Amino acid sequence: MAQETENEDSVEPVEKKGKLTSVLLLVTLVSTIGSSFQYGYNVASVNSPAPFMQNFYNETYLDRYGSRLSKDLETILWSLTVSLYPLGGFFGSLLVGPMVNKIGRKGTLLVNNIFSIVPAVLMGTSVLSKSFEVIIASRLVIGICAGLSSNVVPMYLGEMSPKNLRGAIGVMPQLLITIGILMAQIFGIRIILGNSDGWPILLALTGIPAVMQLILLPFFPESPRYTLLQKGNEGEAKKALQRLRACDDVDNEIKEMYQEDQSEIAEGRLSVGNLCTFRPLRWQLISIIIMNMGQQLSGINAVYYYADTIYAQAGVPDETVQYVTVATGSVNVLMTLAAVFIVDSWGRRLLLLLGFGICCTACVVLTIALVYQTSVHWMPYLSIACIIIYVIGHAIGPSPIPYVITTEMFRQASRPAAFMVAGSVHWLSNFTVGLIFEFLRKGLGSYCFILFAAICLATFLFIFFVVPETKGKTFLEVSQLMAKKNGLDERTDSKEIQDLNPSLKDTTMEKPEIAFNTPL
Repeated sequence: MAQETENEDSVEPVEKKGKLTSVLLLVTLVSTIGSSFQYGYNVASVNSPAPFMQNFYNETYLDRYGSRLSKDLETILWSLTVSLYPLGGFFGSLLVGPMVNKIGRKGTLLVNNIFSIVPAVLMGTSVLSKSFEVIIASRLVIGICAGLSSNVVPMYLGEMSPKNLRGAIGVMPQLLITIGILMAQIFGIRIILGNSDGWPILLALTGIPAVMQLILLPFFPESPRYTLLQKGNEGEAKKALQRLRACDDVDNEIKEMYQEDQSEIAEGRLSVGNLCTFRPLRWQLISIIIMNMGQQLSGINAVYYYADTIYAQAGVPDETVQYVTVATGSVNVLMTLAAVFIVDSWGRRLLLLLGFGICCTACVVLTIALVYQTSVHWMPYLSIACIIIYVIGHAIGPSPIPYVITTEMFRQASRPAAFMVAGSVHWLSNFTVGLIFEFLRKGLGSYCFILFAAICLATFLFIFFVVPETKGKTFLEVSQLMAKKNGLDERTDSKEIQDLNPSLKDTTMEKPEIAFNTPL
């Protein structure tokens, strides 16, 4: 009888899987439509109406000074219009840490709407005010909005999601980014808003999702992890979890949060400088830097740049090219949607490897097709196929997964600083590609895609040898998984943490079950 009782006690309780509740679904939609959608929309919103906007710049300058813009000045002004957006994204990334620690994840998203609504109004009224300068300045400000939202939304949703749904919900921001790009392409069609009269409205529409988010997001909870671990309010954190999980029993999640907090208690709020020199997080930091560089330097912007030329060379009429571009954008959306449904079953690592492998192969074949497209009649069609295959590869892995991995590889104390680093690398790489691609294209021609293939291959190899699978694991379990790579005990890193604060050694002796020590 005693043996039976002992066996019953030894049986571990079956872990209850999280479910997609209505509150979790709605807060995901509100935050991604209100924030991530704008990022994608503003990436593509100036592409189609570019000739009409440049004409407005010229006419405004002519009215003021009695002469038209010189070619050089026109090029400079348009380059600023395009490139200040990613530069603003970089500045926005630098604000992530201070803002999310001070006013929370939800609070940051609410304040961030200012950086969308104000420029939307200014761009929409730029023709009435006869000022192209407000468009250029607004692109910088709305870039700040994108820099904040591209980092805060994944953090906010990742901290609220149950671990078995964290991948799918973590891909949602990227899905809405691709939908934003697609909607800008659709609205930019000549017969809709991509014309001389409609382009100010096209630019101003970005303010609508921001207004929607400003109205609806206050009805949803703040991140429970932020509320508990940074604000110290267990009651509010418990209420938020109960709403998000649609059940009263959330004690296990609260306990897991406390264990995570205890394991990193001496870190405090890591600054970017401390994060860059903190040995227990060395390989996590290197991983997110490599993945974000690979994401942007792998040639996605170059492929989109080349797409129209390749379509034209394949015999697609000029007036039809914009519709083919919309079709390519639709493929991007559909494959990102597919990633939402497979990321928690296939895993993050496999999708990254598959995505970068496809992109590398597509770039190599595209180079061959571009070199021989004038001598082999079917090569232009192979080029179109390569573009579509490349977009598919990028959409299932390199585009969405780095956001998910950044959330999962870092715990509460280091996550804001990690997103600042990841976001800064993301936007600086984006800015760099925009800055140098034209020179690469002129210098290397079709062979520039070999460079992108090499970057895809290097990122593939790094992920294969370094990045572990993180699906279905708690933040603390992922930290323990990375401990060996950082030269620490498999369990975790607290000896270094104790070295930062020796007074904690007594605490770790008292609570061995949540304090993790490295070997001497």
